[in-house]
Amino acid sequence: MPALSLRGILTPGRAKFGVAVFGLSALLVFLVAGCSDSSPDAGSTPSTTGSSSTPPPSSIPTASKPTLTPLPTPSKPWPTPSVKGEPASDAPLAQRIRFAISKQAQITAGKAATTTVNCPGIDKAETAGKHTLTCTVTYAGKAYTGQLTVDAKQYSASYKFTSDSVAIVRAKVVDAVLRTVPGAAKVTCTMDDVAVVKQTSDGIACDVTTTANAVQPYKAQVSGNGQVLVAKA
Repeated sequence: MPALSLRGILTPGRAKFGVAVFGLSALLVFLVAGCSDSSPDAGSTPSTTGSSSTPPPSSIPTASKPTLTPLPTPSKPWPTPSVKGEPASDAPLAQRIRFAISKQAQITAGKAATTTVNCPGIDKAETAGKHTLTCTVTYAGKAYTGQLTVDAKQYSASYKFTSDSVAIVRAKVVDAVLRTVPGAAKVTCTMDDVAVVKQTSDGIACDVTTTANAVQPYKAQVSGNGQVLVAKA
């Protein structure tokens, strides 16, 4: 009875449809089985899933020296400082001499700054005769000594101040270096903003960095009148 009941449901039309579906299902099973059992084609590349490949090391670029910008070469002479406070022509001789020494010290240094001149005994320099005095010049807080000679007569007097040391500002030294070494990108001098140097010394050491980032040593020699001579060390 159960078998008869099944045959009553499957009509001829439906039976054909069922066979077709069964046949298609069987074909799909076969294809799936064939794919799973068959080996990969000889020309195909096996999957490398799960394996890792090390990328080639990247090349390290060579560091290049930077090209620096040159500093401008001074086109005008170093300016002469304007020193104020000159006494009248009929002022005491001692006052006029102290101002003259102070003025020359500031011109030599390259910049007007507070300057004092102390010469013990100078108040007696108007007395006829020759007077030799030791003076201390203090420029912008930097002191050095020198010798003052006064030749006083009844109606006139002459004087001379000499020293083996001078004061100078760093900006004036750098200016002289730039005039000697055109195309310098940087100038570094081993001195304070104001320095007292001896004319007989080896000079002020300065390093010049060129536009090619190379460092070259120079020496700056200062004369008694403030002239700066620069030469390669």
